[in-house]
Amino acid sequence: MTIDWNLIDTVLLDMDGTLLDRHFDDHFWLEHVPSAWSRKHRVPLHEAKPMLYDMFRSQERTLNWTDLDYWSDRLGLDIPLLKVEVDHLIAVHPGVIEFLTFLRQSGKETWLVTNAHSKTLDLKMRKTRITGYFNGIISAHDLGLPKEETAFWGKLREKIPYNPERTILGEDSETNLGTARAYGIRYLVYVSRFSSSITPEPSKEYHSIHYFTELLPPVAQASLNKTITP
Repeated sequence: MTIDWNLIDTVLLDMDGTLLDRHFDDHFWLEHVPSAWSRKHRVPLHEAKPMLYDMFRSQERTLNWTDLDYWSDRLGLDIPLLKVEVDHLIAVHPGVIEFLTFLRQSGKETWLVTNAHSKTLDLKMRKTRITGYFNGIISAHDLGLPKEETAFWGKLREKIPYNPERTILGEDSETNLGTARAYGIRYLVYVSRFSSSITPEPSKEYHSIHYFTELLPPVAQASLNKTITP
């Protein structure tokens, strides 16, 4: 995809897996939470994991999926506190700061649009210090709909008066890109390297990138001071 940035006014960016390494989230939910639950309830870890995974999957594509208060109540654990225990794993993907800097210097309206719960947002913004690059941050919990629903993107326009024809969305979820496409957002980018612990695979439906620097115009790419390697 060659982007003519003169045709884009608004940039919508997901957080987990898109701007931030999803290794933190995968480790937290697949390893750290089951270990804590196993210890508390004295259930062997090899039995706890499939039980919790089924529980997690039951809430996919709903706001409960990312609601820390919901999971604290459901599991009998202090989920925000558990996140702090492994917050050293929170990291910004390579090339993100360079891309956000380009957007700010270019005068683009740049919004962080995420399903993440407010307590997750607070923790990750404190750790990464990227808040200042955005015109604002919108959580799906503020709108009452997850991004997995097409209606989310219309609801978003009540907060952000964007033109879908002049908007680009960066996501690590093909499902969310699909609902955005159904709504009419024109420029869609799939981040295939959503976690540093996986081998990225390109999307069959959407333009795929490993790093956001791939979307920079040639002049901006040439000005980078460092080379990003896989």
